[in-house]
Amino acid sequence: MGDSEFGIDPATMQRIAGEIADLAKRGIQLGLVIGGGNIFRGAGLAGGGFDRVTGDQIGMLATVMNSLAMQDALHKRQIDARVMSAFRIDSVCEHYRRDVAVDHLQSGRVVILSAGTGNPYFTTDSAASLRAIELAADLMIKATRVDGVYSADPVHNPSAEFYPRLSYDRVLRESLAVMDATAVVLCKEHGMPLRVMNINLEGALQRIVQGEDVGTLVTSGEES
Repeated sequence: MGDSEFGIDPATMQRIAGEIADLAKRGIQLGLVIGGGNIFRGAGLAGGGFDRVTGDQIGMLATVMNSLAMQDALHKRQIDARVMSAFRIDSVCEHYRRDVAVDHLQSGRVVILSAGTGNPYFTTDSAASLRAIELAADLMIKATRVDGVYSADPVHNPSAEFYPRLSYDRVLRESLAVMDATAVVLCKEHGMPLRVMNINLEGALQRIVQGEDVGTLVTSGEES
């Protein structure tokens, strides 16, 4: 949603799509998991007294909307992209199957994985971790609005310490704001390296793919 308070900001969408297209043209296999908080948050509806399951289902549909918008932006750049949903919306997009998703990736298509896990009570972070593990990704990238992981919110605490490298154990022990605990545990148990970066930093995705040390790397190894 860029600097807006709601919805999809066309300029932001086009910029991010452009960076993804550049990577795809270089032969990088890309699976995208896009949230839906710019349109709807299930937890917000539940906080207003509505049923949590219904709220989460609406939130999952919001991720499909964002995914379709990204697919369109990529198609306009001559990038073959496929939206796959965790639950069936056959007239809108493909139903997610791991083997089909792998075939798409190996054929050079960008796969956009929508509708979370298809189940309530799971966040987009958990869905991203699950899909990264299922598809045997080399790296999971968590795109945020800050440059990585800090000891506190750097927006409200300018003296917060930046962590260039962390272990999953420390993230869990200190409840650092990386992803929800379920997503972190999934990555830890399956040895999925995670890099947290600022999606608003132009060119950051390309630098990560080139092996540069951008943002915070979270692994099961040593910290710094």
